[in-house]
Amino acid sequence: MQPLHIVLLIVAYFSVLIFISYITGKSANNQTFFKANNSSPWYLVAFGMIGASLSGVTFISVPGWVEAQSMSYMQMVLGYVVGYAVIGLVLLPLYYRLNLTSIYTYLEDRFGKNSYKTGASFFLLSRTIGAAFRLFLVANVLQLLLFDEFGIPFWVTVTITILLIWLYTFKGGIKTIVWTDTLQTLFMLLAVGICIYTISNEMQISNIFSYVADSELSKTFFFDDVKTGDYFWKRFLAGAFVAIVMTGLDQDMMQKNLTCRNLKDAQKNMFWFTIVLVIVNFFFLALGVLLTDYAQKNGIDAHKDELFPIIATKGNLGLATAIFFLLGLIAAAYSSADSALTSLTTSFSIDILEINKKKDQQVQEKTRKKIHVLFSFILIATILIFKYFIADESVIAKIFTFANYTYGPLLGLYAFGLFTKYQLKDKWVPLVCVFSPIATYVLNTSLLKYFNFDFGFALLIVNGLLTFLGLFLLKIKKI
Repeated sequence: MQPLHIVLLIVAYFSVLIFISYITGKSANNQTFFKANNSSPWYLVAFGMIGASLSGVTFISVPGWVEAQSMSYMQMVLGYVVGYAVIGLVLLPLYYRLNLTSIYTYLEDRFGKNSYKTGASFFLLSRTIGAAFRLFLVANVLQLLLFDEFGIPFWVTVTITILLIWLYTFKGGIKTIVWTDTLQTLFMLLAVGICIYTISNEMQISNIFSYVADSELSKTFFFDDVKTGDYFWKRFLAGAFVAIVMTGLDQDMMQKNLTCRNLKDAQKNMFWFTIVLVIVNFFFLALGVLLTDYAQKNGIDAHKDELFPIIATKGNLGLATAIFFLLGLIAAAYSSADSALTSLTTSFSIDILEINKKKDQQVQEKTRKKIHVLFSFILIATILIFKYFIADESVIAKIFTFANYTYGPLLGLYAFGLFTKYQLKDKWVPLVCVFSPIATYVLNTSLLKYFNFDFGFALLIVNGLLTFLGLFLLKIKKI
């Protein structure tokens, strides 16, 4: 695939997104930007959330994970089902009952301002780092496939990437994203389907399901060694809590749900989203089996995050596969990143600056626009920093590992709020929330060093539990 083809593809793709932005951004205000005027059809939200949940990281890293981890990631995906059920039955009713714009406002009502600011700050840190990791991955691929050919430096690639996101989200915000994410999810699923089809044809596989089932890489459930990170119950429970925290306690994901017309629509959205997400993740893992076998049979030396991009763009699968791979990659990355930029803007505006308490609507909108630009620059700077610190581990593992430490305090705060009747000594809550991730890290490294015991993704549960116990020490009278 020639660089000119990639340029034309990117220009055409973003022309469509900007056109959607123009249509949805007409007469937009802060209510449109933050909550889409509570007018989003639930089925569009459900479909668009698939792309936002998977992101460019999943698109590349999950298939590349299969070579070393088989299909063990599916254990975590099954745990997601439990987590999404909790979101639909417990968290969404709470958010709709309180009519929230930022979900962290709940913490102020329940505990006080310090708890509120702490929860919002942990989200801002988590989502900034997570979005930067995801965009870093895509910027690297675009750099390799396109910008190196023209001698364009990496920082320019990153700046262009963020600028394009800002360009189609700065007016309509979440209303635009509901529609663009729908389109981007469609491109991503088409990419996976076409890649599976072309590889199957190339390898003369008549029945994909039988081929994957017979593969030695298809092992899904691991009950052998409780000390390993892929032990079933660790992955399953971690999946449930990751879903609760990284979706249900995440302003990015919940902001889309809160644009639905009512609670019933939001719950329907969550139900269908869960079913489709499980199926889509299975196909990503099946694609990983096919890619790994294809690479081995054709002498292609590509592993982990390089596996899918190299085979799709430099293998013998044809121009159509390369085109749809790039479309799918860009779509998966931007469907996650655009909502991240919008949710960061929302949380900082509402939770930190509290612009919703200002009476002048023009001042509110002017402040929100400045914050939108500010976080665009923050993402650029963060990606450039990560350029020099990413090691050879799969990017998805890094994101989840980091999230285990930063989302744990949110898990502890919400669990304490929902499942106890106690009030807290609010001024000490930030100290507990900072101490818990540090204690979790020390505990995990010590167990690994002395007992060879790995919590794996269950670190999130440990971190949340330590936060909960720390908060219990701060309890005062019952409410």
